[in-house]
Amino acid sequence: MTKNKMLHLGLVTLLLLALVSIGGCIPAADGGEAAAGFDWTIVIFLVLIFGVFYFLLIRPQRKRQKEHQHLVEELKRGDKVVTAGGVYGVIESTSEDSIVIKVESGATMRVAKGSVALKREK
Repeated sequence: MTKNKMLHLGLVTLLLLALVSIGGCIPAADGGEAAAGFDWTIVIFLVLIFGVFYFLLIRPQRKRQKEHQHLVEELKRGDKVVTAGGVYGVIESTSEDSIVIKVESGATMRVAKGSVALKREK
């Protein structure tokens, strides 16, 4: 787990604990004694919110990351690519963490493999 994901998980947990503890401090609507027991509506609401975030934000982002990782792993000599900076080129050689691309003017550039945004069809 990355440091950023652990931070987000910690913040969500802290928020959940804060809301659950505050939820017991709300006075009853009738002005009298508070009803005994725990109000599960807050927990259910938070679970629903997390579910919505997961299916609308987290899951699609993970899918895009996996697709990009697969694209980077499949790069080979002769592939036409576009980098994240918008540079079009053809791969001349690859190494563990970088590739050398040849641009239209004939110049070559070494870029990080992760900076390849997409592979163009031939």
